[in-house]
Amino acid sequence: MEPRIRYAQTEDGVSIAFMVAGDGVPVVHPFFYLSHLQLNWTNDYSGQWMRALADRYQLIAYDARGNGLSQRGVERYGLEEALCDLEAVIDKLALDRFVILAPLGHGGAAIRYAIENEGRVLGLILWAVSARTKSLNRALIETLPMENWEFFLQSVAQSANWVEPGAVRDYVDLLRQTMSRDDYRALARGSMGGLFDFEDLLPAVSVPTLVMHPKDFVMVDSEEAMHIATLIPDSRLVLLEGGSTIPSGDLLEPTIEAIEEFMSELGVGDDSATVETGDAAFRTVLFTDVEGSTALTDRLGDARARELLREHERITREALKAHGGTEVKTMGDGFMASFSSATRALECAIAVQSAFAERNESAEEPIKVRIGLNAGEPIAEDDPGGRGDLFGTAVNVAARIAAKAKGGEILASNVIRELVAGKEFLFNDRGDTELRGFEDPVRVYEVRWSEE
Repeated sequence: MEPRIRYAQTEDGVSIAFMVAGDGVPVVHPFFYLSHLQLNWTNDYSGQWMRALADRYQLIAYDARGNGLSQRGVERYGLEEALCDLEAVIDKLALDRFVILAPLGHGGAAIRYAIENEGRVLGLILWAVSARTKSLNRALIETLPMENWEFFLQSVAQSANWVEPGAVRDYVDLLRQTMSRDDYRALARGSMGGLFDFEDLLPAVSVPTLVMHPKDFVMVDSEEAMHIATLIPDSRLVLLEGGSTIPSGDLLEPTIEAIEEFMSELGVGDDSATVETGDAAFRTVLFTDVEGSTALTDRLGDARARELLREHERITREALKAHGGTEVKTMGDGFMASFSSATRALECAIAVQSAFAERNESAEEPIKVRIGLNAGEPIAEDDPGGRGDLFGTAVNVAARIAAKAKGGEILASNVIRELVAGKEFLFNDRGDTELRGFEDPVRVYEVRWSEE
């Protein structure tokens, strides 16, 4: 499923397009110049790079100003403007701890941000970055685009070392839609405005840094990568065979392996919980409910019933913590939780049911829980006590779906099923279902979580 395009506004009033895809530690990736997020995601060449990252981490990619789906017609693009773009996306998502993956001219902004926000940046990954204007191939970056724009686009596309027939032509077609020659002129002027000139900042970088460079990259010589790695105190250098601008094709596997090793050294990886973004625009909402809790209290008495409900709370909270969920509130015999990822929410639901199934095998008194999930754009508000809460149709549908489940079942809306398409979850179609308070029926699916 293609990630949704969203927008953040910079301090100087420019609209920046970004997307969020995948689960795990957030990786903020200002995309390569001449970018268009939607087209890059679906393109075989650039898409394999983006999907490889999203399969392992929470990829947060954005088009810089003047590029792709972000605001065009910029008059200037130097280091300060690049920093504004980066800050806008991070602030929009209220990110707390994350990694920045910066290619080419984005290196200076990433380094400035890491220095000024030391406690928030877990690490830096620099790809084909230049910190000195003199290290650039100025003829290729500045002169050629102004004299022959089409030939310049052909040169960029051919740098990927295509094998498939027609691949260069297809990528040139993509590049034509990323940026106008006038916008590129502003970018080229930016190379004289600090975009590629920040050598003096390198010794001040205190976060772990991975410096990566393709040896045959024509825009920046690999000696520049060695120079950068020498000046950054806690850095490691990886030189790779090839010369592609985007690490796809033959470059993809060794690049991803180096990133995975670096992430492991940082103590994070593809199993790290997705960070809740603080942007309530789109969330997955999960409800749990203990089946027959009233009858349980009548039969066992208040004290024993409460003991069982505490066990339900413990198991559920452990699963929420393990899968990056946020407990919104507990209702005595049930929970409401939210996730920034539908995948994590379903994995959490399955973990809850599996834990109760294992417990019930030997327990004197079984606890049967029903779970319902839906996704949408709930309204986030604080209650009178200052605690966060979620409201709206997305929440109400999730609660009504949970009420339709039997003990031990997980039911989900069609929205959830579509969000996790291709993730190997199994569903049984329960058909259109009437939900209390809703005029139109809702398509509901049962999640097949056990082998029975």
